[in-house]
Amino acid sequence: MKRVVLKRVEPPRPVTTVRYVECQKNHAAAAGGHIVDGCREFIPSGAEGTGAAFTCASCGCHRNFHRRVES
Repeated sequence: MKRVVLKRVEPPRPVTTVRYVECQKNHAAAAGGHIVDGCREFIPSGAEGTGAAFTCASCGCHRNFHRRVES
């Protein structure tokens, strides 16, 4: 008796580019206020694949504080 195994083939996902724009970190959260530093775009501090690549060279914040834009 033969068994046939069928695999579901997912269509390829469209290629999206991700950019990180203005910093959203609230520097006055501990005091109950809302102040952002004005950083307009994430610029990695180090080379791709290193830990420094997640730190912004402009403001020093982690990449997660920057607004993500997919296009």
